[in-house]
Amino acid sequence: MDIFNEHLVVFLNRKGVPMLCSISLPININSKHQMEIEHLNPWFFPLPPNSCSILPGSNHDFMKSVYRAVLSSPVMPDVIVDYNMSRRTFSTVQQDELGVASDNTGSCSAAYELDTEDLIDKQNCEEGNDQNIVPQRWKNFSSIYQCERKEVVSHDGVTVPLTILYSQKLWQRDQSPGLLQAYGAYGDVLDKSWCADRLSLLDRGWVLAFADVRGGGGADSAWHKFGTGLYKRNSIYDFVSCGNYLFNEGYVCRDRLAAMSYSAGCLVVGAAINMYPQLFRAAILKVPFLDICNTLLDPSLPLTTLDYEEFGNPQIQSQFESIQSYSPYDNIPCGVCYPSVLVTASFNDSRVGVWEAAKWVAKVRDNTCSSCSLSVILKTNMTGGHFGEGGRYSQCKETAYDYSFLMKVCEG
Repeated sequence: MDIFNEHLVVFLNRKGVPMLCSISLPININSKHQMEIEHLNPWFFPLPPNSCSILPGSNHDFMKSVYRAVLSSPVMPDVIVDYNMSRRTFSTVQQDELGVASDNTGSCSAAYELDTEDLIDKQNCEEGNDQNIVPQRWKNFSSIYQCERKEVVSHDGVTVPLTILYSQKLWQRDQSPGLLQAYGAYGDVLDKSWCADRLSLLDRGWVLAFADVRGGGGADSAWHKFGTGLYKRNSIYDFVSCGNYLFNEGYVCRDRLAAMSYSAGCLVVGAAINMYPQLFRAAILKVPFLDICNTLLDPSLPLTTLDYEEFGNPQIQSQFESIQSYSPYDNIPCGVCYPSVLVTASFNDSRVGVWEAAKWVAKVRDNTCSSCSLSVILKTNMTGGHFGEGGRYSQCKETAYDYSFLMKVCEG
């Protein structure tokens, strides 16, 4: 939350959907019972549909009644919005421009606008407080790219949020290739904000899906808790359930699904591949955390003791058995056909040792089908760290390499 002289701004998460509201100060509370936020006459900030990312802007003046936020979604470039909490109005300050044209879809700018009816705060309108709300427009690509939010039932009946993005014109039911991403660690929310790089895949008919598995950020702290320690397998089963959902609902062709994650998220993808090697056609593991048992047994490594709370302490027998049961390195199946995998590592990585990727690739090549193991690639950056090399061009080059791998495997 953020506090100002006359207003309190509260960040909310309801069923995985981020929200913002302001409450006028001071708050007069005479009730002795627990109160819901709706009892405090809040103003819920109008947000665009499919908004998956809300970041606070520069709000350093305690006396101001205007709150600045940066909004983004998979189909909307970043937009800076000022919310006047006293008048309960808002205005667009600036939005990133994107002058592109998509093959077979025409110019994106032709459909780069949102209907105003989606911008009005319905709750305030119903209460008659909309007299100061001036219709605003911000730009998006929702008429070209479809963004859907689904609830997927996992192995234990818990519903997992799944965000699905695809081109409305180029997507083909039961035929399109797909890329499923997840992280599921440290309570971090999977980044689903606007990224222009994704257009390269979307304009080729790909489906991009983001699984908010347990262990990552969710509606409350319990979502993180039940994806850690002895509950870590929940993250893996959530991911597998989301993959099967994409098949069963016809979003992705059954033999053209790829998986992707980075760092600690690769534990989820690596374990899922071991358990269900036929589920994925390809996978990309970036600076992956795969040899979890050996790493957590070495307290000299920089993050080992800090990770006991997240993954468990293998020096405790029950936690060791739990970790070893899903550890990607310790559970590579023998003689099975493995998906094509691109593993990227950084020689100067201070968080995840470069040896984790190297030894995992070597063991996959030794244990799995000899013909399939030829498509398990290790690419090592000899100068970068955990977050790769800096600079826009280096990032573009890395993304192009990743996408080339996916296209060759899933489109070939």
